[in-house]
Amino acid sequence: MQVSQVHLWSWHESLSEEYMLKYFTSVQRNQRHKQLQDGIQGHAIMYFLRINGISMSCIAEGIKHNMGFQPPRKDCISSNNHDRSLRKNAADSVATVKQSDSLHLSENMPTKLQSTDRRQSSIMFAMKDQQNSEENNSIRLHKRRRRFIIKKSPILISINSSVLNLPTLKSEDRNNSKWKKLYQIQRERKRIMRETCSKYKSNNRRIITPYHVSRIFVEDKYRVLYCEVPKAGCSNWKRVLMVLNGLASSTKDIQHNTVHYGNYLKRLDGFDHKGIYHRLNTYTKMLFIREPFEKLVSAFRDKFEHPNNYYHPVFGKAIISRYRVNATKEALRTGAGVTFKEFIQYLLDVHRPVGMDIHWDHVNRLCSPCLIDYDFVGKFESMEEDANFFLHLIGAPQNLTFPKFKDRHSNEERTTSKITKQYFAQLSPSQRQQSYDFYYMDYLMFNYSKPFEDLY
Repeated sequence: MQVSQVHLWSWHESLSEEYMLKYFTSVQRNQRHKQLQDGIQGHAIMYFLRINGISMSCIAEGIKHNMGFQPPRKDCISSNNHDRSLRKNAADSVATVKQSDSLHLSENMPTKLQSTDRRQSSIMFAMKDQQNSEENNSIRLHKRRRRFIIKKSPILISINSSVLNLPTLKSEDRNNSKWKKLYQIQRERKRIMRETCSKYKSNNRRIITPYHVSRIFVEDKYRVLYCEVPKAGCSNWKRVLMVLNGLASSTKDIQHNTVHYGNYLKRLDGFDHKGIYHRLNTYTKMLFIREPFEKLVSAFRDKFEHPNNYYHPVFGKAIISRYRVNATKEALRTGAGVTFKEFIQYLLDVHRPVGMDIHWDHVNRLCSPCLIDYDFVGKFESMEEDANFFLHLIGAPQNLTFPKFKDRHSNEERTTSKITKQYFAQLSPSQRQQSYDFYYMDYLMFNYSKPFEDLY
């Protein structure tokens, strides 16, 4: 796997052109006289000097006596070292601003302040009128920007030149027709995924924040990163990762609650920048996906057709209250009994009464496959074959195979394409089309065919 370059942004380096453009735009918008448009370059000089701690009285004195740019006197320097430090960092970014109107800050610029009395009066008017508000607003915006950058802590990674970063087949496997076939399937899946990203995503740089890797689980012993996609075998995959990590001897020994609520597995966003960068570029990254409509029906059956002390009161009550006519008091109190049609109404509503959930969110948002080059893409429909091929590629113990058991509602039939069509038959053609549009990128990116013939 090719290692990408990374740049960790510090907050003062992240002051962008957008920041300065917003400042100068606000200045122009608030000018009271058209003459100030002619004096915008001079006004930029005033702001540049002011954020360096030079008082406005000294600037006024220089203009009054028709002086050129002079080193500031000691009594013109701000005594507040903290504010001065903030402003100095902002001033460093001012020099990088490039606009089509060329707001340059050069040593020769102050002489333009002396050209006409009209321009001088305009500049003085701007200084008196906006000195306090602009300075306070700029510092406030600066601090907000700093907090935002520290919180997001982005990692900038350039796109890999190779889009087929698969683990290499062992020499003894290259003549094995089964492994070769599965290897070619992986190459094709990655090719389709990358071509879809190239067609619909216009980024030539990728910014990966801790949010983008918050669904990725880490197994350090075998150097595996697994992006969790609910209702696509994620419980059993977590069991496998726990066995690989030495936390259990068998997948059968691990209960459902231990898998999801035990916090035995580490998430990638729990590491620092160096740890995230190292693992993204050296570990084998994989995800397993499922036919979107089938995954949606599976989630609905699990969360709304069985007793649930979270999804019923949080989602069920809001859905019934919004979409059910003449709902009973009992339904409004418990949130139980949501129908599939009501659930789809909620899903397609741009003003949902309650937010999205990972169980029916897009894979594109959960795992960011256009930002992260996954090395292995498995499918629920061929889970056993794909999963055991992946375990073979990473050199897992030969006695470890992907579990087949269903640990929740084990007496209930798994959601199949037949059952999925029965649920979607309850919807109108328009609702089916809108649902397909909702998951269109997942259908396209992972090469799933249209589930109904009347869809376009």
